Amino acid sequence: MNTPTATRLQTADANVTVLSNTAFVTEWARRYFGSWWTAFDVPANSVCTGPLVTADLDEKAYTDLAALVRSCPHDEVTYAKAQLLLAQDSTGAITGVSPEEGLAYRSEQLASHVTLSGRTVQPLALAAARIAREMIRASLLRDGWTLLHASAVVRDDRALLAFGSKGAGKTTTALLLAHRGTQLLANDRVFVKVVGDELRVLPWPSAAAIGLGLLDALGLYDVVRDRLQAGEQLHPTQHQDVTDALLAGRREPLWEPGGKREMKVQVFPDQFATWFGMELATSGHAAALLFPRIDPASSIPAVVDGDRTLGEDDFMSGSTEDRYPDHFGLAHDINGGGSDAARASVADRLATLPHHQVVLSYDTQANADFLAKLAADL
Repeated sequence: MNTPTATRLQTADANVTVLSNTAFVTEWARRYFGSWWTAFDVPANSVCTGPLVTADLDEKAYTDLAALVRSCPHDEVTYAKAQLLLAQDSTGAITGVSPEEGLAYRSEQLASHVTLSGRTVQPLALAAARIAREMIRASLLRDGWTLLHASAVVRDDRALLAFGSKGAGKTTTALLLAHRGTQLLANDRVFVKVVGDELRVLPWPSAAAIGLGLLDALGLYDVVRDRLQAGEQLHPTQHQDVTDALLAGRREPLWEPGGKREMKVQVFPDQFATWFGMELATSGHAAALLFPRIDPASSIPAVVDGDRTLGEDDFMSGSTEDRYPDHFGLAHDINGGGSDAARASVADRLATLPHHQVVLSYDTQANADFLAKLAADL
């Protein structure tokens, strides 16, 4: 039998421990979150209280829970792009089974404990990290934080937040600034809370999706290709077609069937530092808001007139969250983007900060120069 290992994750006043009978799972959590949150090993035999994710490689436990769920009334839902069979018993405990991933979940809400049983180690590690992050989110939301749909960079503890829908340029803005020496805080979501006279900002650790064209424009394409050819790996959620394109030296964008969504490179959080040489920030305070828009017809990037302000879609919520709905009851009755009072407080404070609508061109160098000057002047 393998020796159990444990990793504790912390940010602000929230924490969760990941416990497993296979070290791959806890090492994965430490690697995935350690760049933006605090992550450290703890003795497995000391884990007895507090929020806990137990994730064991245990095919029998998976098989037993799968049979249990199928034998009783259950719902069929989607979680992390996979089918999930979901049942709840009279005690309030929730059991979920993902047949295609070979995963079973058991959520004991009152004990803040989620148990995972997996048939193979990599899906188990991914799921354990996902649930641990959701438990941190739930804890932060209960403590008055909100979750915004924004990228963020930090300089001298001052955070510049970029808002916009998919394809607007949030990730492009953040990566261009990070490539110029600004600390990268987040590429798609941030936690925000009014603390005294400041709006404190925390990262939401996640793999970053970067298009082949943007990767090439940043001068990072060959870095990634060389690493892959040397046997290193990107995040396992990356489509094999993207990996094949990188290895073959193809730089043009790849599209899913139908051409509606670009298939992108999936970068681990720690690879921003180890592969790209970018510095990461663990917190900051909100200083200004950007609303970027990429316009192929624009010859030069510029600040433009407009009255764009924050809207409902700029907060992550039940209506905007699509991949990780709270099927396991971790957040209880709190909206996925924070309580109404917390959201209103954050929105009011954000409204007092400088707002800049910007148009970006297809000239990456010009965009980087423009954004770097704009950030320095804020």
